[in-house]
Amino acid sequence: MHDCSLPNQLDGVYGFDARGVAKRFRHAAIFGAIESLNEGETMRFINDHDPLPLLAQIEQRYQGQVKANYIQRDHEAIVIDFSIQPKPAAASEGCGSGGCACSGE
Repeated sequence: MHDCSLPNQLDGVYGFDARGVAKRFRHAAIFGAIESLNEGETMRFINDHDPLPLLAQIEQRYQGQVKANYIQRDHEAIVIDFSIQPKPAAASEGCGSGGCACSGE
């Protein structure tokens, strides 16, 4: 029996075929999928064209936390692995700085 709460994945890579999503909903669906990934997880994105404007939006929105790696880039399909990178620890975060929700008093 199939359990819908379990994602379809292969070797830790979750598939996302954008070709089956209406164009007007694609970017919102892609952002939602990216935001559902945990650190270290990968979404394998498949599309019918090179999504250069989307890549710029992802860079602007996630500021380097999402890495894009082309797997296939030709006339048949564009395949990109999006992976979530670890958040860099901010030097100002820590006890007393408000980063841990304490006041340091």
